Amino acid sequence: MKLSDLLQPEMVILPLEADDKWQAIDKLADIGLSAGILSEKQLPAVREALQVREKSMTTGMEMGIAIPHAAVDETDQVIASLGISSAGIAFEALDGKPAKIIVCLVIPRTKKLLHIKTLAGIAKLLSRSEVREAILECASSQEVVEMIRKMEAELG
Repeated sequence: MKLSDLLQPEMVILPLEADDKWQAIDKLADIGLSAGILSEKQLPAVREALQVREKSMTTGMEMGIAIPHAAVDETDQVIASLGISSAGIAFEALDGKPAKIIVCLVIPRTKKLLHIKTLAGIAKLLSRSEVREAILECASSQEVVEMIRKMEAELG
């Protein structure tokens, strides 16, 4: 599943302002409620799953990327949100750099193979410097989604 298939403008936080990775993860989960994708009943379980996953091992990657993710029983759909922080948020990445592009992914526990493939696809897309630079230059949530769609189409 491609990021552009999952991401809607109302699920993009630009700019994402958070004091630390825990606050960033909560904000990226909470946007699912305000966008009408998660219910008030689902949100606590989603937040907890993301926090537990992050505590087990950081999801901070290199090159200013973090992909907090979790498999949950409380949803039957894949949910993606994205935050862009111009200052960056410390995610304990391997290269020590703060994350500027943070993609939060919640996948139903029953779809484990989809979880792995989706994570790999997002990581591959964001590993390209031209993609990261283009995303960071976007001025609106709509522009972010359109840019990701365009870059995925160009890169195949």
